[in-house]
Amino acid sequence: MSLRSLLRRALSGSVLAVGLMSLAPSAHAVAPALKAYNVNIADSSVSGLSSGGFMAVQLGVAYSSVFKGVGVFAGGTFDCAGTANYTSCMYNQALSPSGAVSTMKSWSGTSIDATSNIARQKVYIFVGSSDTTVGPNITDAVNAMYTTSGAFVSAANVKYDKLSGAAHTFPTDFAGTGDNACSSASSPYISNCSYDGAGNVLQWIYGTLNARNNGTLGGSLISFDQSAFITGNGMDTTGYLYVPAACASGAQCKLHVALHGCMQSYSQISDKFTVNTGYNKWADTNNIIVLYPQTVVDNTSHTTAASGSLANPNACWDWIGWYGTNFAQKAGVQQKAIMAMVNKITSGYTGGTGGGTTIPAAPTSLTGSAASSSAISLSWTGSSGATSYNVYRGTTKVGSTGATSYTDSGLTASTTYSYAVTAVNSLGESAKSTSISVQTAATVPYSQAVSDTVTNHYVAGRINVTQYNQLGVEYGYNTVITLYLCGTTWTNSSTCGPMF
Repeated sequence: MSLRSLLRRALSGSVLAVGLMSLAPSAHAVAPALKAYNVNIADSSVSGLSSGGFMAVQLGVAYSSVFKGVGVFAGGTFDCAGTANYTSCMYNQALSPSGAVSTMKSWSGTSIDATSNIARQKVYIFVGSSDTTVGPNITDAVNAMYTTSGAFVSAANVKYDKLSGAAHTFPTDFAGTGDNACSSASSPYISNCSYDGAGNVLQWIYGTLNARNNGTLGGSLISFDQSAFITGNGMDTTGYLYVPAACASGAQCKLHVALHGCMQSYSQISDKFTVNTGYNKWADTNNIIVLYPQTVVDNTSHTTAASGSLANPNACWDWIGWYGTNFAQKAGVQQKAIMAMVNKITSGYTGGTGGGTTIPAAPTSLTGSAASSSAISLSWTGSSGATSYNVYRGTTKVGSTGATSYTDSGLTASTTYSYAVTAVNSLGESAKSTSISVQTAATVPYSQAVSDTVTNHYVAGRINVTQYNQLGVEYGYNTVITLYLCGTTWTNSSTCGPMF
């Protein structure tokens, strides 16, 4: 039986005793209480696979004032199953992001944090080209929800990777014990795909990191009493936490929440998700604490938001509404529980130096280019010990970011601007980097505007094969976009800026 058929039957309640799905919650000894650490909550981020990807989107949107970055491995749009049957959000269905965008705007500032916070987030999206459980059409919709349809965040803040031949699995570049083949969607859904998923998401969110530890780790993977934060509601009694040695000793650290997918809970695959995914390798050398909350098999049928009565035999995160119609909001029981864990971990924040003992050195290798006639994109090499960076246009500070890139917008066409960047930690701000001058693109009135799918634009000869592939990856090949004829060149910029 295929994974798709198995998932569909299991979620409908027709399969309750097949292999992994019949596993009862494991009996854990009482774990110690979760401890507080020296973590600035502003350095928190979240990622997840499959149902964990859906939950990562929910957390990143609902608590956008907290999470600086979101990683979505084969997950779907916000509140997708809140108004439609869950099957429309999976199985590589053609999915419009318009419903998610409308809900986010409607709930902004009330049931969820203000969506304006999302603009500062770094968003990472991954899918395998052979993934039929969730699939590229669904992740295309996630990308569109964040960028084009909702325009909640600049496309420059989104990294979207599609891996050829990969199935529905968490990708790594090493062989973990018991992992499945990259082309196979099977337990434990972790594969050596010659692609470092954990490294890619953490580096996209946090910027330049130290090389990971491929040897014996110096930190510890510890268990904690999860029932102190939630009882029942699809959650296990024990959660897990990877703590680097420096973080255990009081150094200032970051926090990443890593959410397993369906059929990946500790009670189902033991420590494979907490060990084989590679998060700990990067965390160990970069003072990142990794929180691994845990779900548990729930064979009781529940009334869901829009999918009828269903059990949760795969220990999925609640993106369907098993545990309340407000599952995607801040008040959702699982979301509240995870945030309570985040708040507990970060309650020990006392400040520090972000790993250094002095004010960081000035950033180096600052470069810039015209993103359009009204925007300039900047990037630089980060500074050791920095927790954030300030961006200056001339003598005026125009922004602050935790990443090593920034897009300055609202500028005048064909105008040259001077930029410099500083590094910041709790001890202070560095000297400015070497300044650079960058000119915005010229404004050229367009003579035609044509709205069509990416594929049809290519067939009509408006874009070449390279542009076709780039637009297809960014927006989706069957997504309708508008192209503008500027002189003899077609672009997706209404101000006749460059296409990329």
